Amino acid sequence: MPEARGGMFRSLRNHNYRLFAIGGVVSNVGGWMQRTAQDLLVLDLTNGSAVALGVTTALQFLPLLLFGLWGGMLADRYPKRRLLMVAQSLMGVLALTMGLLVVTGNAQFWHVYVMAFVLGLISCVEVPTRQSFVVEMVGRKDLANAVALNASSFNLARVVGPAVAGVLISALGGTGPMFLVNALSFVAVLSGLALMRASELTAPDPLPRAKGQLREGLRYVLDRPDLLLPILLVAFVSLFTQSFSMSIVLMARGVFGAGASSFGVASSMFAVGALGGALMAARRVRPSRKLLIGGAVSFGLFQIATGLAPWYPLYLLFLIPAGVALISINTAANTSVQLASSPEMRGRVMGIYVLVFTGGAPIGAPLLGWISEMGGPRMGVMIGGVLTIAGTGAAIMLTRVIGRRSRAAVRGVTAAAAGA
Repeated sequence: MPEARGGMFRSLRNHNYRLFAIGGVVSNVGGWMQRTAQDLLVLDLTNGSAVALGVTTALQFLPLLLFGLWGGMLADRYPKRRLLMVAQSLMGVLALTMGLLVVTGNAQFWHVYVMAFVLGLISCVEVPTRQSFVVEMVGRKDLANAVALNASSFNLARVVGPAVAGVLISALGGTGPMFLVNALSFVAVLSGLALMRASELTAPDPLPRAKGQLREGLRYVLDRPDLLLPILLVAFVSLFTQSFSMSIVLMARGVFGAGASSFGVASSMFAVGALGGALMAARRVRPSRKLLIGGAVSFGLFQIATGLAPWYPLYLLFLIPAGVALISINTAANTSVQLASSPEMRGRVMGIYVLVFTGGAPIGAPLLGWISEMGGPRMGVMIGGVLTIAGTGAAIMLTRVIGRRSRAAVRGVTAAAAGA
């Protein structure tokens, strides 16, 4: 794809987006430090149970599956910056509470379950709001670049966060301080949101309360193949995305016998590939259909390759192209969906996108956690790769079938109107 005028980092010229990006980097690093600590804490509290790790992941994303559509509707109804400030404040309080429980030695595994579920409830509103807020800062022209830079920020944090967490957990002898550091990182996000220039935001008029708004959003997506394909593709791929991240700790510990610091290196290698893929995406003007499909198939193939890797260095090497493939489909799908959505529908469309992006984890994570416990981590990773490729084919077929039915319904209505 041709490079857009202004360069790879053109969105950072925007004052509001620059504040948003800086706060996002700091908060994402803290978030990945907490995610690393959370996985290790669950394993420590449950004697290394892969099922418990899968349940924790599922609980964090279950609320998005149940209530994600309502979160997207709230993003259309209320000012997005205000919603983000409330949600980020609540996430900071949650991290602080969990950190104090761990540091004082009072943490139990059910505390982690509760924290994961409550964090998921907050994310129901925060994630679609944050995703749809980007275009209000940079406009449609730089949307693709801003989405890619957001992914770069996220994956830069994914490189730094687990590596730093692994070192600090080993040095400090516990996971509790990682939760406290994450709580402190929310100050950067809240400061950036507070310092934005409201006059430079292009916010649409708030959506008035009315019946049938969720159904309207669903019909809007079903009638638009340019929205339906990326959303279905992400739905199938995301079933096993979170479980693949979970499998990194299982492979590092259970197969290769790596410690906390080595596990951090494995997570960082995956993130290095994702960061590279995001920076490449920042140069594209608009993602293509081939990129969406190719990224999904490639991710499935590299999942299988990591499961077959006989040595730890080779496993680390395969994690890099797996990260490139995954971030390619994620950034391409996110940009495609936002560019194709009208402003008054964007919050609800992004609610559906976030629902399928994260809502598969409550199904895929426990399933592959159980497979990993029964057949070993290698089997779980490889089966996830096979199902990812099969899901890609299913998304293409469903888009064609639904598109044909939608066109047939339109022709029927048109014919009836002409007859009348």
